Amino acid sequence: MAMTPLISRPSAWVPLLVLLLLATVPFVAQATGQHFYVAFFARIIIYAIAACALNIALGYGGLVSFGHSLFLGLGGYAVGLASFHGVGNGWVHLALCLGVCGLVALVTGAISLRTTGIAFIMITLAFAQMGYFLFVSLKHYGGDDGMSIAQTSRFGPLDLSSATSVYVVAFVVLVLSIWWLAKLRVAPFGMVIRGARQNARRVNAAGIPVVRYQLLAYAMSGMLCGVAGLLLANLNAFASPSTLAWSVSGELIVIVVIGGLGTVFGPLMGALVFLGLEEILKGFTDHWMVIFGPLIVIVALLGKRGIIGLLQRFDSRGKPSAKVTTTTTTAAAIAATGAATGVAKGVL
Repeated sequence: MAMTPLISRPSAWVPLLVLLLLATVPFVAQATGQHFYVAFFARIIIYAIAACALNIALGYGGLVSFGHSLFLGLGGYAVGLASFHGVGNGWVHLALCLGVCGLVALVTGAISLRTTGIAFIMITLAFAQMGYFLFVSLKHYGGDDGMSIAQTSRFGPLDLSSATSVYVVAFVVLVLSIWWLAKLRVAPFGMVIRGARQNARRVNAAGIPVVRYQLLAYAMSGMLCGVAGLLLANLNAFASPSTLAWSVSGELIVIVVIGGLGTVFGPLMGALVFLGLEEILKGFTDHWMVIFGPLIVIVALLGKRGIIGLLQRFDSRGKPSAKVTTTTTTAAAIAATGAATGVAKGVL
C-alpha cells in the first residue's frame, strides 16, 4: 500500500509545523528583544509535557485521573526542597523527582485502580488534595506562600537559571515525549492498555493482567508529569502548593480533551490553544475566566476528537487514526466541565 504524502495529512504536518515554529522562538525573541515570549512558550511546552504524561493514563488507558497535579507539584518541590538544603545538582533533582513520583504513583495508583469511573476520579482527586495540604502545612518551607528556589538545577555545564535554557531543555523533552508516545501507542504494552480502555474484561479473558499494565502506565505517567513539574519550578524559580491544586489537574484534562484524547500530538495542540487563548483573553478583560470557562466547556462537550480529530477530517483518507470511546470522552468532559465551572466560580 502506498504511503499517503505528508502534505495531504494536516493532522501530521500541522503539529510538525508548530514544533518547527517553537524551535525558532528563542531566536526570534532574541532578534526582536521580546524575551517575554521565551518564558510564555516555555510554559506552554512544559504544560504540553504534563499533558503528554496524562495522555498515557487518560488517552491510552482511559483512566480519568484528577490527581496529576500531585506529580507536577512533587516535581517542583524536588527542586525546591533540595535547593533549600544546598543541593543544586540537577541529576540529584531529577533522581528525586523520578523516584518520589514513581513511588507515589505506584502507591496511589494501586489504591485508585481498585475502583473505576467516578470513584477513581474522586480517589485521585483526594490524593492530590492530601499532597496540597501537606505542603501547605510545611511552614518551615514557606507553607501556603511557597518557596523561592535559590539554586536552580545544574546538569554539568547546563544551568537552568535562565528562561532560554529551560526552554531548550523543555523543548527537547517534549520532542522525546511525543516520539515516545508514538512508539508506545503501537507497542504491545500500548496495545494492551488501549485494548483495556475499550473492553477490560476481554483483555483479562485473554490472560493479560490488565490492572498491572494500568498501574505501570499510571506510574510512567506520574514520573513524566514530575519532570514537567521540575522544569516549571526552574522556569519560575519558585515552588508553590498551588501547583498541587485540583484545578491544575482539571486544566491538564481540558488540554488533553481539547487536543484529542489518545492522539500523539493532541497534548501539544491542546496546550497551545488552551494557554494561548487564556493569554489573548487576558488582554481584553480582567474577567477573562468568566468567558474562558464556558468556551472550554463547549469545546470539551462538542469536540469529541479534539483539534487533531478536526485536522484528520482534512486528511486525504479522511479516517481518524484513533477512535475515542464515548465512555472515556464523557468522563473527561464531565471532569473538564467541573474544572471550568470551578474557575468561573472563583471569579464570581
